[in-house]
Amino acid sequence: MSSEPFSRDDFLNDGEWGAPFREIEGLVGGELVHAERQERWRPAWFFDIERDGERLPLYYRGDRGLEPDGVDTLRREMQVLQLLEAHGIPVPHIYGFCESLPGIVMERAPGRANLATADSEDERRAVLRHYLDLLAEIHRLPTSKFEALGCPMPQTAAERSLGDIPRWERMYQRGKNQPEPTIELILGWLRENVPTHRERVAPVVGDAGQFLFDQGRVTAVIDIEFAALSDPLADVGALLSRDLSEPLGDLSAGIQYYREITGEDFERDDLLYQAVRFMVVTPLSTCYLCAKPPPGLNLVQYESWNSVYGRIPLQLIAEIEGVEIESPDLGHPRDHRYGVVSDALVEMLRASAKDGDPYAWDTAARLAEYVRAVDQHGARFEAEDLDETAALLGRRPSDWRDADAALEQLAMQATRDTRPGLLRLLVRRTLRREALLGAAMRELVGAEAQRIELPPLG
Repeated sequence: MSSEPFSRDDFLNDGEWGAPFREIEGLVGGELVHAERQERWRPAWFFDIERDGERLPLYYRGDRGLEPDGVDTLRREMQVLQLLEAHGIPVPHIYGFCESLPGIVMERAPGRANLATADSEDERRAVLRHYLDLLAEIHRLPTSKFEALGCPMPQTAAERSLGDIPRWERMYQRGKNQPEPTIELILGWLRENVPTHRERVAPVVGDAGQFLFDQGRVTAVIDIEFAALSDPLADVGALLSRDLSEPLGDLSAGIQYYREITGEDFERDDLLYQAVRFMVVTPLSTCYLCAKPPPGLNLVQYESWNSVYGRIPLQLIAEIEGVEIESPDLGHPRDHRYGVVSDALVEMLRASAKDGDPYAWDTAARLAEYVRAVDQHGARFEAEDLDETAALLGRRPSDWRDADAALEQLAMQATRDTRPGLLRLLVRRTLRREALLGAAMRELVGAEAQRIELPPLG
């Protein structure tokens, strides 16, 4: 629905959104004067309400519809935001909860996201430090207040360290529709290497690194639907994930700063454990969608997330265990008479993106780029995957499905002695897949985790 020219009646009488917007007007106590849908994978709107002569910029954040408890999680996010605001943490002010299409109605806080847009390295460093100050404040809040909102208190080392992994694993098992050796290897490693020496439990925001900023300061901490009680390193480790798509600056310096202001006595491997734990949540929640995409899915975007956030945990595990991995030779694109067909399709869709629904056309154009790369490289890459799998298994799989099933069995039984070969194979074949996705991966092209260097404790 276009927001220009704006017609309040059109919005209030819309079959899907009319009731929610009428409810939002009642919650805020004013009249809708502007609305613009945010193009993302969950229902979200920017809108303005006029009240007593004042124009209030607001935001609606809806339920993604992926989890059975999604609406309950959204309500708890609202309550956590209210709790943080009461303790002086800059967050969007809450106006209420929309019931007709469940979502939070909140202030549209000032500032912008993504530290890659900072005006200078000095501003990036200042904002990161301020955000870490705020994280430290959140980590010092009373756990009892979060328990009162329904956040369970971990009772064991595994519960403290694994956090909400069991919840995501249940979703993964419900949706799983093919073997997933990468995920099974990571889950097995996490369970085998629970850091039992980490005993502190604190409130965490869950998906750390999401904030708005302006003039060197954080203006609002946002997107905290995964707030929980856990090891506070869950938030610090998650910064390595956010940094892949929204560069945060020098994380080694930032993490050392957090260590100094909190007195937390953690080592690099403690941090990397939490980085692995957080990153695998993405493939846990996207793998089955990539294997069987529903209509309208932005497949390239989901494939990019599934690939990068599966590969980098493998590389971090390899770093912790001292396993060297050589990148594959990606070779050159296959040249054949009919290659012009996919070239023409890409160019046509790119030109069409100027008209109609830009997001839908751009999604199609990215998919066409992927198709072109599959045509140029796919058969060779698949053969190389099977060659390397044969070397590891001692037999040549009949096809990629046979290979994945055998690799998943190895992954589920992996030990420190057998893991290196699997790590090498799975990273190399994932890099081939990312080569097929190519430039369509956008901000994730060539994504690599920062190498964290921390001075010794003491």
